[in-house]
Amino acid sequence: MLMKYALVTGGSRGIGKAVCVKLAAMGYHVLINYLRNKEEAQNTLTLVQEAGSNGDLLQFDVTDSSQVEAALTQWQEQHPENYIEILVNNAGIRKDMLMMWMENSHWQDVLNTNLNGFFYTTRFLLKNMLVKKYGRIVNVVSLSGLKGLPGQVNYSAAKAGVIGATKALAQEIGKKRVTVNAVAPGFIKTDMTQDLNENELKNLIPLNRFGTPEEVAETVCFLASEKASYITGEVISVNGGLYT
Repeated sequence: MLMKYALVTGGSRGIGKAVCVKLAAMGYHVLINYLRNKEEAQNTLTLVQEAGSNGDLLQFDVTDSSQVEAALTQWQEQHPENYIEILVNNAGIRKDMLMMWMENSHWQDVLNTNLNGFFYTTRFLLKNMLVKKYGRIVNVVSLSGLKGLPGQVNYSAAKAGVIGATKALAQEIGKKRVTVNAVAPGFIKTDMTQDLNENELKNLIPLNRFGTPEEVAETVCFLASEKASYITGEVISVNGGLYT
């Protein structure tokens, strides 16, 4: 029996870490992508092993197509009999500020990571999924991409772009049994939201609290499973009832 492989970009912390652990519990060998923080990525790998599976660390910058191609080409050459059947595009950054103060780098950095990173990684892995006639692509987007939030013109634009790409790609490749979906978290307790005032913002949420990475991971991994075989092109919100 061939090992089943899943790749999670930005897998070292937060939602990415929780997704890695859940995929491991589902029996997948998890490829944990990270950019700089090897220690955190190693911590994720330890949790993956504790969940009963194993994994590997893959260091590359999702914004750099040459790094993406080099890392994934090397992996494929080392595993000629296998392919990555699940891709979770989770890598993302925020650089919040009002648009009138936003510099080119604030716009470009956020779009490069959140939108271009989705494109480079997905494009590379797509061919094998289509040849094998099976694959799951799950994109972690955001409430910001659905609603738009002040101070997040760049982040909202990037995540809205991934949502549009999700819907379009799902139509391109559905006949090959490859599904493409997105999960849109609301306010989740991660490094990316630690600067937000939870006591103030939770009053906007019907469930009256921030969510956890594990709650998002449950939805991501459902969409990555065979149980979600008739769901594609969808965006599922995990936001405690905080609707647009």
